[in-house]
Amino acid sequence: MKCPACNAEISVYRNPVPTVDIIIEIEGQIVLVERKNPPFGWALPGGFVDYGESFEDAAVREAKEETGLKITGLRQLKTYSAPGRDARLHTASTVFIAKAEGLPVAGDDAKSAALFSGGSLPELVFDHHEIISDYYKFRQTGRVRGRC
Repeated sequence: MKCPACNAEISVYRNPVPTVDIIIEIEGQIVLVERKNPPFGWALPGGFVDYGESFEDAAVREAKEETGLKITGLRQLKTYSAPGRDARLHTASTVFIAKAEGLPVAGDDAKSAALFSGGSLPELVFDHHEIISDYYKFRQTGRVRGRC
């Protein structure tokens, strides 16, 4: 690849793409969205971080776009970066926990949005079952599962 201004060679790097996922808590339940686009299925609200945007701002934006909810108390849970976690490309997702009030309303690329409790989760896409499992363990123990 060459620079359009000076024709010098430019190194091209293949890097993981940054994303965010948000566990939105409402009265003891969490919000999930049914995806309009492949891969189809239920997932945590989330998406790609825009260039020039902080991960926190991306989480607030994605939560609002996909669920119509204004989130508060945003805090980071963990980053998930396994190369195969998203079949489309290698993503690294920083997962946040937040609170909201009201009912979710699907928007943007969400077909529907609903509240679920831990014992009644639908089939999930990506690695979101692992993320939600880690979230419930964190709620019980105050610890996040690590690799060591």
